[in-house]
Amino acid sequence: MHEKERHRIILSAVQEKPVVTVQELVDFTDSSEATIRRDIAALHVQKRLRRVRGGAEAITPPQFVGLAGRPFSVNETINTSKKRAIAREAVELCKDGEPIIINGGTTTFQMVHFLASRRMPIFTNSFPIAEHLLKHSKNTVMLSGGTIYREQNIILSPFDNDVTRNFYARRMFMGAQGLAPLGLMEADPLLIQAEQKLIDQADELVVLVDSSKFRQRSSLILCGLARISTVITDEDIEDRDAAMLEAAGVSLIVAKGTAQSANQSREESSLQA
Repeated sequence: MHEKERHRIILSAVQEKPVVTVQELVDFTDSSEATIRRDIAALHVQKRLRRVRGGAEAITPPQFVGLAGRPFSVNETINTSKKRAIAREAVELCKDGEPIIINGGTTTFQMVHFLASRRMPIFTNSFPIAEHLLKHSKNTVMLSGGTIYREQNIILSPFDNDVTRNFYARRMFMGAQGLAPLGLMEADPLLIQAEQKLIDQADELVVLVDSSKFRQRSSLILCGLARISTVITDEDIEDRDAAMLEAAGVSLIVAKGTAQSANQSREESSLQA
């Protein structure tokens, strides 16, 4: 990841939370701790943020605290071709007339391109997903109520008695911060609370994650592997991760044509160093 892009992510992060730690920024940017500390120092000198012990804070503290995690605008530029192939496989599971839930995220957003010619009731907490489907499809779209978190382009409600409880779905499609033997992982407690409500409204949970998510971890577990019906990922999934899903009784769908070349892997690694 280039320095300019890292700086954009760092500055966005400090506007969402009172203080952002070095480790959080390492996770957001897939960079080394030394690189992040240099970035913070440079932005501090430029007076674009304030360096504090163990992290950074905004010059003007945010009045509204956002969600933990990388902004939607950044995530949508990462592994785009893989995400689209994964989303195509997800839509293949859908049948016209069957209600579905699509959770907000950059991988699930790619489903909208393949839903254009379909006809089904769709519930989502994603503003961009709802907007795209309304403009480019004839699907019935229901949007959850609550607060719009601009950086993640997601709508969340802290209340139990919201419209979520009135929608039934055959399947729910969602992404995640990470996927491990303990289950799906997310980075923010409010996100966990809202997504657990959505999961309860669907018969089957289908998880859309590119293979990098098997190597990412978070401090919060959304649900165990036993709740997941199907995982859709790319051809770079490692054998041990496929074996983990098989042992848990989770169906695995691998999107074709998504294998990353060795040269591309090395190029991306050098950019992130």
